[in-house]
Amino acid sequence: MKWDEAERVGVRAMIGRRYALVGVVNLVLLAVFAIMDGILGGFGPPLYVECALLPVLFGLVAAHGAFFGRRLAALAEAERGSAGAEEAASFARRRRSLQRMSLKVSWFNLAVSAAVVALAANA
Repeated sequence: MKWDEAERVGVRAMIGRRYALVGVVNLVLLAVFAIMDGILGGFGPPLYVECALLPVLFGLVAAHGAFFGRRLAALAEAERGSAGAEEAASFARRRRSLQRMSLKVSWFNLAVSAAVVALAANA
């Protein structure tokens, strides 16, 4: 694709909005099945930790979509609609900085998700 970075951010934001419903449904199902597993199989330390990590996972997903996704899309749109090169460069710097922070949150989200999977396999 020969899009500039601002256009790619816009496309990723659109894909993220469409995937958000699927992600929320998956998280709710994960929580329901974790609780059902505890009721049917007995609550133990791994399940307690898993249940404690689920709200963290919900919070990370919500923060990522509500905060980072919207701000990145707004900065990309402002960058595309900017009047001059200096203004566009300023928006691009802010967008790249926010993208680096978003990437760190994504990696943390992945680590928490991996921990939940490992705990679910041991429960």
